[in-house]
Amino acid sequence: MNLAIHGVTLTHPDKVLFPEQGITKRALAEYYDCVGEWILPHIRLRPISLVRCPMGTGHKCFFQRHAGSGIPPQIREVEIPGFEESGAYLTLTGPPGLIALVQMGVLEIHPWGCRTDKPERPDRIIFDLDPGEGTSFRDVVQAAKEVRAFLAGFDLKSFTKTTGGKGLHVVLPVARRYTWAQAKDFAKGVAERMSEAAPDRYLTRISKAERKGRIFIDYLRNDPTSTAVAPYSTRARPGAPVSTPLHWDELSARLDPAKFNVSTVPQRLKHLRGNPWSEIDGLNQTLPKTAALEPK
Repeated sequence: MNLAIHGVTLTHPDKVLFPEQGITKRALAEYYDCVGEWILPHIRLRPISLVRCPMGTGHKCFFQRHAGSGIPPQIREVEIPGFEESGAYLTLTGPPGLIALVQMGVLEIHPWGCRTDKPERPDRIIFDLDPGEGTSFRDVVQAAKEVRAFLAGFDLKSFTKTTGGKGLHVVLPVARRYTWAQAKDFAKGVAERMSEAAPDRYLTRISKAERKGRIFIDYLRNDPTSTAVAPYSTRARPGAPVSTPLHWDELSARLDPAKFNVSTVPQRLKHLRGNPWSEIDGLNQTLPKTAALEPK
């Protein structure tokens, strides 16, 4: 029997999407209905890319950037200057769009670091801390704190979240005055300075063979189509994990990122002492010149 939420009809609502937990399409829609006010500020009116798993995590999933046939009316199309030849991209404006994504079998939402009204000017810079073999989550926690401290040295305030995997994201909001190239250049400079200061712990090269015992500081997310998973988005992985924003003082060696999932995050939000990312959209921060990152 079909089910309607926010005016969006869910077909086959009892289809299981996360078999290990028995999480159905209905349960996933209820999750997004519950966290809508928390996730929407981070994806509304931004271009989004999607990981779709129509039959659930135990079956084939695929990545979708562009509009195509069968897109629900609650999902809008947006043209991105400079990318017109590749076709329209996707965006949404409110709760019906979230539920429409569930109907499409979307298990991951990946927003761009910009808004649709000015897509050539990013407003968020992402440092993706990706641990290699032989590193612990304790090491990733320490890396996130060191990225935060490095940025704070330039009077820049940053935010952190779990990725729904083994890593962490550190997110830097900036004024919409920089090009993508400038944003990426800054992120690269930070990553390179940290890897030069501690080459036994960090690296900036993508090669997995070199990552053993070290953390890859991935600055490559800072291109227009190189997205990162949204805060409060699920991941298409066993355990139904959720990428979850944290207060900085929650980041400790005892933290277990696996505890943030579809079942636990709604309860967390009910009892949370304030929104960890409440200030992120009100900060129009100015980047230092890249030369300021050079060793003195």
